[in-house]
Amino acid sequence: MRTSFIAFGIVLSTVISAAAAPIEHSEDGVTARLSGYGTIGMIEPDFALKNSSFLGDWSIRGQLTYDADDTHRLGFVYSLNQQTVDEDEYINDLFALWQIKEFGRIEIGLTDSVTEKLGLGLPDVGGLRLNDNSLIYKKIKPDDAIIADTTLDSGDGAPRLNIVSVPVDNVQYGLSVAGLGDDYSFVIDGAIKIRRPNGKTKTAYSIGASFMSRPDDFSQSPYSPNVTADWRAQFAASMNLQYNSLMFAFNARAIYDKNPVVMVSDGIILGTGISYDLFKYTVSLSYLLSDTGIWHKDIDNNMYHTVVSSFRYKYSENVDGWMSLGWVPANPFISAGLRITF
Repeated sequence: MRTSFIAFGIVLSTVISAAAAPIEHSEDGVTARLSGYGTIGMIEPDFALKNSSFLGDWSIRGQLTYDADDTHRLGFVYSLNQQTVDEDEYINDLFALWQIKEFGRIEIGLTDSVTEKLGLGLPDVGGLRLNDNSLIYKKIKPDDAIIADTTLDSGDGAPRLNIVSVPVDNVQYGLSVAGLGDDYSFVIDGAIKIRRPNGKTKTAYSIGASFMSRPDDFSQSPYSPNVTADWRAQFAASMNLQYNSLMFAFNARAIYDKNPVVMVSDGIILGTGISYDLFKYTVSLSYLLSDTGIWHKDIDNNMYHTVVSSFRYKYSENVDGWMSLGWVPANPFISAGLRITF
């Protein structure tokens, strides 16, 4: 806890300084870029006004690229975030990239798969990291296993090759292969993203699938048991629809483990949400349903509901104030804080 708090303070100070200064510098085809965010606030379970808990979250990402010519760009990326530090790791992303103007992008190293990078999230204007192993479950711990992320996840702890195309007629494809680690024999992911960005009504769709061979104590989430099984298959689909300032989204993810050992953590998660912008104000309402163990008749399945309503006021380009009201089983909560991006 102490380490996380100190790291958060350092990153938040960096973010505040960077927000008022240039965060990108280019010279002779070389570009250095620093980006990230810091969130600080509180969460109050049960509206008790005596169980307040500090809420801190941050992420920082550095990217260095070199434009070899008008067609080719080479680069290197490193990132770190609160979630990674919580798991006693100090690499979130560490990969090299090769970008080809008419083809797409190739990434080699430790990073998320294309299914996660091409996925779509739910409206979330608060600071609870709703689309990525939410802070809600970190502070109000579930009694049983839940799936806490609607975006398909196959880990980022083993060397991976990602190939992502450039959008062609608003359609983008991706393929990912990983292995050489201790968590599984290999994993193959594929995804497609379709965008319709023109007109008054804008839409985006994403579909992804993954196959993992012999997961061995593989960790998909801090809120679910690690997975050991013959194989794991996943499927995810998501949609965003925007009409003027109104945004609607729907996400679905299914996970199936063949012959899981000991604990079960597969199942489904469904999410839906809506948000509306008015000048500097934004409101959102989101709902998540996690149901684990539904594929296995010899155990009881665990259904978990999460509802979050958030309000955001944008003070400036880089500073937001937010408040969230929500409910998880037997635990209503209120949360508020400040978020700084750069």
